[in-house]
Amino acid sequence: MIQLTLNNGVTMPTIGLGVFQSPPHETAAAVETALRVGYRHIDTAAAYGNERQVGEGIRVSGVDRDQVFIETKVWVSDYGYDETLHAFEKATGKLGVDTLDLLILHQPIPTRFDRTIAAYKALETLLGEGKVRAIGVSNFMPHHLERLLEATGVVPAVNQVELHPYFTQPEVQKADAAHGILTQAWSPIGGITFYPGWSDGARSVLQDPTIAEISAAHGKTPAQTMLRWGIQQGRSVIPKSTNPARIAENFDVFDFELSGEELARIDALDTGVRGGPDPDQPSDAYFAREIPEA
Repeated sequence: MIQLTLNNGVTMPTIGLGVFQSPPHETAAAVETALRVGYRHIDTAAAYGNERQVGEGIRVSGVDRDQVFIETKVWVSDYGYDETLHAFEKATGKLGVDTLDLLILHQPIPTRFDRTIAAYKALETLLGEGKVRAIGVSNFMPHHLERLLEATGVVPAVNQVELHPYFTQPEVQKADAAHGILTQAWSPIGGITFYPGWSDGARSVLQDPTIAEISAAHGKTPAQTMLRWGIQQGRSVIPKSTNPARIAENFDVFDFELSGEELARIDALDTGVRGGPDPDQPSDAYFAREIPEA
């Protein structure tokens, strides 16, 4: 397994299991399956409502805690300095662990950026106390990063954003690289392009003819090809699945290599059209969602 080195020296597996929209009753089994397959990185979030089941899956797997890189996210209703410190306690309580490997802010919330800054300063405190090994952000655009960096002292280790062949976010990747921030792709196989209710009527990247042609040339599936594309370009990828066969398939991406021409052909599929929520248009309803206690 390829390891990525974050800007503070912490290493993180390049591929992890994502559990966004994984029903709680299916999450523990998915995590256990992934760890048995060979994954050592699990990505969850307070807002997903399945942190408890992620912890259960890790324990049932028999894999030692120190061998699993656990990443989770603080939801916006817990932004604020003291609130975010407590969010850490809620997350670790549900996961059944004492420390986290990576804790990130789920959204930038530009309309209440003072609370975003306060939340990040709480992450800095947790990092300084050794309660988390690395901190970061999610869905931050370059202008959000600039505002954050002006007001805080620790450069985020990771910026997790929507990133797949139909939406490659080159300016975000450029800004991340300029600051030594690792770009982490959510929806790396374009799941957002076919989730019901998100991008109705949009083309599924899994059915793209260019992806199909490149995949056939390597005897791989479209999902494997897209994950390899992300890995070869130095990104962290966190594909989501609860299907045991697909979980294993998504991990089987280390035995082939895409050519420079193939990588460029996939890059050229970018439409510039976002599939998920716009980080600059947050909903006030975000703050109405309360994250339960542990």
